[in-house]
Amino acid sequence: MKRIYTLMFFMLGLSFCTIAQNTRYVDEVFTDVDVTSDVMFGANITIISIPVTGMPSLDTLNVDIYTPSGDTETNRPLVVLFHTGNFLPQLTNGSINGNKNDPYLVNVAQQLARRGYVVACPDYRLGWNPISDIQDERTNTLINAAYRGVQDSRAVARFFRRSIDEQGNPFGIDGEKFIAWGTGTGSYIALATTTLDAYEDVLLPKFTTQDADGNPIPMVLESISGDVDGLTSALLNVPLHEGYDSDYQLCVNMGGALGDISWLDESDPPIISYHVPTDPFAPYQTDVLIVPTTGDLVVEVSGSYDVQMKAAELGVNDVFASGIFDDEYTNAANANNNGMEGLMPFNRPSWPTNPDDPTELTALEASPWEFWDVETWSTDPLGQLGLNGEGGPCEGVPIDLCNWHVISLGSNPDMSLEKATAYQDSIMGYFGPRACLALGLENCAWVYTSAEDDFLAEEISISPNPATDQFTISADDLTINSVVITDLAGRTVSIHNNVNDSQTTINRDGWRAGFYLAQISVRDRIITKKLIIE
Repeated sequence: MKRIYTLMFFMLGLSFCTIAQNTRYVDEVFTDVDVTSDVMFGANITIISIPVTGMPSLDTLNVDIYTPSGDTETNRPLVVLFHTGNFLPQLTNGSINGNKNDPYLVNVAQQLARRGYVVACPDYRLGWNPISDIQDERTNTLINAAYRGVQDSRAVARFFRRSIDEQGNPFGIDGEKFIAWGTGTGSYIALATTTLDAYEDVLLPKFTTQDADGNPIPMVLESISGDVDGLTSALLNVPLHEGYDSDYQLCVNMGGALGDISWLDESDPPIISYHVPTDPFAPYQTDVLIVPTTGDLVVEVSGSYDVQMKAAELGVNDVFASGIFDDEYTNAANANNNGMEGLMPFNRPSWPTNPDDPTELTALEASPWEFWDVETWSTDPLGQLGLNGEGGPCEGVPIDLCNWHVISLGSNPDMSLEKATAYQDSIMGYFGPRACLALGLENCAWVYTSAEDDFLAEEISISPNPATDQFTISADDLTINSVVITDLAGRTVSIHNNVNDSQTTINRDGWRAGFYLAQISVRDRIITKKLIIE
């Protein structure tokens, strides 16, 4: 069931800013990237071995680390980049993606490193039962997989902070500027990592099952899985890097969802989200998650739209409003995000399953930023799942007609390196300036308004905001010369010259509901304020 929330914004003063070209953390300022592969950050208990051995086992957890080649900076933000994969091994999950070496993920890591970030692509524990015919079991095993993913992501943060403290900071990281960034399933981890505060938060009715006598039992048990940080010993958890901080200061979500919207509160870090609104796997709003390979229902989750809406209501993303960005990426996002700063929707077409018969069911696209090698995946190089053999998805069909490349086109029909690169460029262009604001990066060459402009902005208010029929702009002891109201595309909707007073009331006059900017002239300055019309 979709939930519809009333759009609410806190009224914030805005200041103009511009970004200098070739700015570290915004532009690619390095040419080459150094990669340190398979650094072990810990070992923990995995259930992925149960189908083979009948019991859990201890498994190593590794991370690949990307750094800009030749960089002399030794105090850099860290991006921890979590891969997709439905908490199952590659191909077993019905996809050619599912590990830290996925080509599109490596490309994202390299782009970030060339901008001056340190990037860590870690393993995390896999395993759940998507093929159970009992929904409770599917939900139970999935929430436990996500819970372990959160424990592993927080262990990564502690590993790097420990390296700063005990090993002389070998990777040149600023321990106060960590970014949890996920793609697909990895975004479920990133969102939960930055919002799930305590074990008690998972004690929800939808994450509760029953024993044989009908008594309620939490699906996640601390005695089995440990605490949410992974710092208590339990049957399926080994504490790692105790004594260090597990927190992240920014979350980036590419096509993921939040296990429960109640996890998000005022104390959480800012969130940037990218999402295809028609994504068939991760809902854009709040809906029931399905198993990608079977279509079976699992559990209700909240996608990017509802996450960003609640973030706006709580003021979590207020830091982004300290600047108005006049760039193509911001304009593209604002044209489709209903004024929710931090949300960049990617509208994609629905593709006919049979191009010769457009009346057939359509294929819905999920991740336009992904790409893969066509030649490699047209031959089923790994021979997994008996692709063309008995019981395989291509049983009895020649390999040139049904292969992993053909299967993957089902959710990305016009895949190409050029297309994926264009979407990744948009992701980076939207991310860069907002990361500068969220993390307070000193190397970003912002040009802010003067101190006098900041003072004037504090003197000006709009009430009510949001407004319905009319609103009043007040400037305390200042004289308002004029007011110009524009929409997000910069189109003028209303002009009020020769106000010459400290206060003016403006009627809506048929404007559509939405997000506007009020450009208010006082003294010799133009002060811009957000305005919401309901």
